[in-house]
Amino acid sequence: MADTVADVVVATLKKSGVRRVYGVPGDSLNGFTDALRRDGGVVWNHVRHEEAAAFAAASEAALTGELAVCAGSCGPGNLHLINGLFDANRSGVPVLAIAAHVPREEIGSAYFQETHPESLFRECSVYCELVSIPEQLPRVLQIAMRSALHRGGVAVVVVPGEVLIARAPSDAKALEIRAAKSVVRPSDEALAAAANILNVSRDVTILAGAGCADAHDQVISIAGALKAPVVHAFRGKEFVEYDNPYDVGMTGLIGWSSGYRAMEHCDALLMLGTDFPYRPFYPDGVPVVQVDIRGEHIGRRVSVDVALVGTVADTVDALLPLIEPKTDSRHLDRMIAHQRRARARLDALAEQGRRDSPLHPQYVAATINRMAAADAVFTADVGTPCIWAARYLKMNGSRRLIGSFNHGTMANALPHAIGAQASHPGRQVISLSGDGGLAMLLGELLTLRQHRLPVKVVVFNNGALAFVELEMKAAGIVTFATDLDNPDFAAIAQAAGMFGARVERADDLEPALRAAFEHDGPALVDVMTARQELSLPPKLALEQIKGFTLFATRTILSGQADELVELARTNLRQLEVE
Repeated sequence: MADTVADVVVATLKKSGVRRVYGVPGDSLNGFTDALRRDGGVVWNHVRHEEAAAFAAASEAALTGELAVCAGSCGPGNLHLINGLFDANRSGVPVLAIAAHVPREEIGSAYFQETHPESLFRECSVYCELVSIPEQLPRVLQIAMRSALHRGGVAVVVVPGEVLIARAPSDAKALEIRAAKSVVRPSDEALAAAANILNVSRDVTILAGAGCADAHDQVISIAGALKAPVVHAFRGKEFVEYDNPYDVGMTGLIGWSSGYRAMEHCDALLMLGTDFPYRPFYPDGVPVVQVDIRGEHIGRRVSVDVALVGTVADTVDALLPLIEPKTDSRHLDRMIAHQRRARARLDALAEQGRRDSPLHPQYVAATINRMAAADAVFTADVGTPCIWAARYLKMNGSRRLIGSFNHGTMANALPHAIGAQASHPGRQVISLSGDGGLAMLLGELLTLRQHRLPVKVVVFNNGALAFVELEMKAAGIVTFATDLDNPDFAAIAQAAGMFGARVERADDLEPALRAAFEHDGPALVDVMTARQELSLPPKLALEQIKGFTLFATRTILSGQADELVELARTNLRQLEVE
């Protein structure tokens, strides 16, 4: 029988397959961390900021599909978790957060470090409860774990510190809590209605997202039956792009033209496991069939004619026998040809003279893709690193791509990489970090060194918040307050006890990446990239065209004409490629 409530918590986590907890220790959390020490079977992954702990847990959960755990002490400690927990919850990955609280008798007295975490975390969780007495915790813990696993999101257990060290109830025991497998498919009537729309439509396009994980074969089968081009959302890239003869790329703000055109020219849209948020990229006036395991997500972005609630794999398996295979492939053939042309243009933009400086980020991303391991795990910072990851990293069924694709927060790539590497010690993990994102949680480089995590960090260092600048240009706003006066990140890495290399010329990139990738430990490559590189969406609205024109006029009038000269020089080859 366990001695303390914390011992029951640790034993339950251990029996349920949890092997590590990410966090920063503190007095109200001491009962829990001491139970970890006594047990010895669950590792305490000490990070430098609790936000990184939540990101790391989110990454581990995304890669494994199993419960991952983070923890924070009372007040400021667990409040630091919140941004990473929002990311995990919006990504639908199972994370348990243990939020220590002030002593029970002090709650409501404005005690030192007092907050109300059960209220604060409610918006970023599927379950959040305050434990008031020791007898309550074992059952609340089990409910929380099952909620995270079966609802796909964050569960928060708020525990006053003295409850953790209290004697465990006499009937408390550790249970194994695992995700249960089930078959979830729509009704026969709903499937028949969907099949009717798809059968009478000539030019069907499929939009596939993260819900297509473990459904690659089903996506290919229904695309073949419908002769439908497959467009992917960013989170669907790793699951549907590879070994897919129907793939026509990505749409949206960071997609490219072939994905946009396949959506624009369809006469019916089949959405598979996606909640793609950008409404201007949806087709107008065509019937839509949407498949999602979460029924509440259906119809949030576009009017849906038939809602199919179920997993993509189970739903497509049930739908396929009702589909009349099409023989007319003209729509598919046109979109595949468009994809080849678009892909050739993107690849041409990734070419660069060997001595050019600064480097074009397309060239950097394409080189990383070529040199990375066949089963590499990539993490990408929000902003321009996401653009280059979307366009130049090639998925193959073994590679993984993790990012803050729903929550869209800066500084996610490095802490996501920590969770990926800690949970997969034998795999290559590469963080595509922006200079702004890396600087925001720069201290986590010390976490890499302390835990000897061999993450490879590649910094796209353009001295600016480049995606913010692009948004300003599109809105007709003169760029302001986006400069980053960066240090030598390679020198910082070396000072932290890591491998560090700085790249300023194109012909130095491959040797630096090779040395970093072969280094037996954490490594950082700081690459000087072009600040004014444009990454235009596949559809420029009239407002955006007017915005760029207004930006150019205002920039000249504000005395910053040199920026326009650099913008033209950097992007001249894009006009040549077009």
